[in-house]
Amino acid sequence: MAQESVNCKIQAGKVVVFIKPTCPFCSRPQEILSQLPIKQGLLEFVNITATSCTNEIQNYLEQLTGARTGPRVFIGKDCIGRSSDLSRELLMRLKQIGVLQ
Repeated sequence: MAQESVNCKIQAGKVVVFIKPTCPFCSRPQEILSQLPIKQGLLEFVNITATSCTNEIQNYLEQLTGARTGPRVFIGKDCIGRSSDLSRELLMRLKQIGVLQ
């Protein structure tokens, strides 16, 4: 179930951030991405604690990305990492996949 849940969110041409609202590191990508002119419907923040399978989702994210900590930032189908990795690649990648207005 966790694998299906994650895989259906990660799509080409979309930005998805898996977060835990209580994690202090998760607020940074929310602040950064929410200020950008990303086309409606192409940015999603997924609260992994809003489900009963939080641990399973984190385990699957670890299989995909090498880490289970939040946030996990996906641009298209590629994980660029976490909050500290975001600013390095952000604008270049967002332009590449065409999500900016």
